[in-house]
Amino acid sequence: MQVEINGLKQEILPNSNVLQLLQQFEIAAEGIAVEINLTVIDRQAYDATVLQDGDTVEIIRFIGGGK
Repeated sequence: MQVEINGLKQEILPNSNVLQLLQQFEIAAEGIAVEINLTVIDRQAYDATVLQDGDTVEIIRFIGGGK
């Protein structure tokens, strides 16, 4: 199954949920936000949100800093 992650086409296992996607790409679930097809996914719903072929996924990492 193919999805677009942060602008890059990626192959993932069929019926993967958001948590499995993060595990597949070794991304920690802390300090990030996940958006699928322009909808932000609640962290508590990662395991219940199943990706579909052709979905567009944005993974945004929060970084602290500044003055």
